[in-house]
Amino acid sequence: MGAPGVKAVFFDLDNTLVDTAAAGRRAIEEVVKALRCRHRCGEGQARAICEKVQAKLLKECHDPARTCITELRISHWEEAIRETIGGEANRSLAAECYFLWKSTRLRHLTLAEETRGMLTELRKAVRLLLLTNGDRQTQREKIEACACQPYFDAIVVGGEQKEEKPAPSIFHYCCDLLGVQPAECVMVGDSLDTDIQGGLNAGLKATVWLNKTMATPADSSPVPHYVISSVLDLPAVLQKMERNINAKLGNEHAVSSNGAC
Repeated sequence: MGAPGVKAVFFDLDNTLVDTAAAGRRAIEEVVKALRCRHRCGEGQARAICEKVQAKLLKECHDPARTCITELRISHWEEAIRETIGGEANRSLAAECYFLWKSTRLRHLTLAEETRGMLTELRKAVRLLLLTNGDRQTQREKIEACACQPYFDAIVVGGEQKEEKPAPSIFHYCCDLLGVQPAECVMVGDSLDTDIQGGLNAGLKATVWLNKTMATPADSSPVPHYVISSVLDLPAVLQKMERNINAKLGNEHAVSSNGAC
C-alpha cells in the first residue's frame, strides 16, 4: 500500500481523522438545552451565547505561560453570557457551560472503525505520525478521547513545540522522530493554510488535501498535490503515486537503455 520512496505519512487530527466540527455542534446543542431548561434562558439568548463563544474560539490567542486553557475558555463563556444577558459576571454558570460543552464534545470524538482499519493496513507498509496544532491539554484530551494512540508510531502536538504548522520546523522535527527525510513523507489534512502549506514549506514528497465538500479553494490558496473527499481515499492516492513513480522509473530505464553504446 505504500508508494516507492514513501516511508511515512503524517495525519492531521481535527476534521481529518475525527469529525471535531460535528462533535462541537452536538456539544453546543447540549449547552443550549441546559441554558433553556435549567437556567430559563430563551432559545434566542441561549443560541446567541453559544455563537459568541464560537466566535471567541475562532479568534482565541492562548499563551500557556500566562493562563491555562480552562480558565481562558471559562472566561469566553462568562463574557458571552454577560454580553448577551447583561448584569454581573456569572463565573459559576460560565464554568457549568464550559465543562458541559467540553465533556460532550470529547464524548462524541470517535475514530471510525473504517478509519481504524485503514490506519492498521497503512502501518504495515509505512510509518504513521499524528501531527496536530493546538493547546497541549486540549489536544491530548482529544487524542485520549478518540483512543487513536495505538495506530501511530509517534504523536506530535503543536502546542508542545516551539512552532506549529505551517512552520517547516515542526515537520522536520516529525521527520527526525521517525528517522526519515522530508522527501519520503506525505502530509494529509483538511487545512490548506496549515497542513498543505506546511507540507509544501517543509519540502515533503506530497501533500493530500481532505476536501469533504469538494469546495473550490481561493486562487491564492496553496495547491496540494492530491485532493480527496474522504480520508478513506488515501490508499488509492498512495497506489496512484506508486504507479506514477514506477512509470517514471520505467521511462528513465528505457531512455538509458536506448542511449547505451
